[in-house]
Amino acid sequence: MSYCLHSESHLDTGPIYVRENGKLHVVNQGAGGIQDVTPKTRPFRLFSRSFSVELCMNREDDRARRQRTDHFIFTYTKEGNLRYSAKSLFSLVLGYISDNVDHIDSLIGFPEQIAEKLFSAAEARQKFTEPVTGLRALQKFTEAYGSLVLCSLCLRNRYLVISEKLEEIKSFRELTCLDLSSCKLGDEHELLEHLTKEALSSVKQLLLKDNSLSDAGLRRMTAPIRVLKKGLENLLVLDLSCNPKITDVGIGYLLSFKKLNCLDISGTGLKDVDAVIKRIQMQIGLVHSKVPLKEFDHSNCKTEGWAEQTVLQWEQAVMEAIKPQDNLRSRTAALRFYGKTRRIEEVVKCTVVEAETKASGNLQFYKEKVQNCHLPLKKEVAGSHELKNNRKRALAEQERERTSKQKHLCLTVEDWDLLNTY
Repeated sequence: MSYCLHSESHLDTGPIYVRENGKLHVVNQGAGGIQDVTPKTRPFRLFSRSFSVELCMNREDDRARRQRTDHFIFTYTKEGNLRYSAKSLFSLVLGYISDNVDHIDSLIGFPEQIAEKLFSAAEARQKFTEPVTGLRALQKFTEAYGSLVLCSLCLRNRYLVISEKLEEIKSFRELTCLDLSSCKLGDEHELLEHLTKEALSSVKQLLLKDNSLSDAGLRRMTAPIRVLKKGLENLLVLDLSCNPKITDVGIGYLLSFKKLNCLDISGTGLKDVDAVIKRIQMQIGLVHSKVPLKEFDHSNCKTEGWAEQTVLQWEQAVMEAIKPQDNLRSRTAALRFYGKTRRIEEVVKCTVVEAETKASGNLQFYKEKVQNCHLPLKKEVAGSHELKNNRKRALAEQERERTSKQKHLCLTVEDWDLLNTY
């Protein structure tokens, strides 16, 4: 067998393979010999070496996996077989928009019926409980629909919800009833300042019982209506009970609420109660009530609107966050020390407030129904009745005289009729 080692162009053509007797040989150009080559077969792999089924499942997006089943409604037949049907296009679009509700630019002019379904879909996905995107989405709804989102808000004894969701609470507009009882806001709280804004000028019932308010807080709360005739100008019911720091000076600021129908200042630090009662009656026309009023029993104020379940979700999230865990429980001595002391303080505080309320008495005021305007009418009616009675008496006397003359002159009825014709 012959072969050429070097070509005329002196180019390196690489190794040369020669097959002889069923075997493959390579020509070693450096040594000038032939070597046997046994091909190394590699095992066939369907997947790469780093491929793993478990890793692939972990890398799968949960949202994409959910979208595979969200397009269908799974039910069971009478025989127990699984049956699925495709969802409507409206429900699919509604679900997609609710998943991305924080990216909506504006909902102004959007139909209310569709907006309510969109709000419910986003609420079911708990989109409004998210820290940043939830606030942005809630603001879009409140700007467009106002009182439909929430017309009444009850946050009684829910100071943790206020501290955690303050910006969300401030986004509500056109509220008519707001209950902030036992929230310990104080005079400098941001929410108390927000009450004077135009967004809450529609509030008609405001309950601020047991909030550690003083005369300074009332001065700030009433400043817009006293100076600019704005703010809580439509307020009808106001509860300021169990605020011992409110004195006679603070009551003077409340006289700017000319539309008040009910006022509760029980448990406040008044010095001259009789003078305050006369002042309230003379300047805003409220009468001291001897019996408790139903407007201040805190049973009528409830959370109502589209966001009713949203507020409940906020409360549940806060309660879950402060729920004690098994691995973080304190020692028995610490529980005794802090737990018992805290309970004793709460009981003493409640008894002190109740004692102050009983000492000052029930200071609830209401506006009587306008009935004085009907008194002149009654006098006129009484006068007309008197005139009628006088006329009847005059006719009776005339008839008596007539009968007496008739007896004296012995005239018949026909004679009298004839005389009356002249």
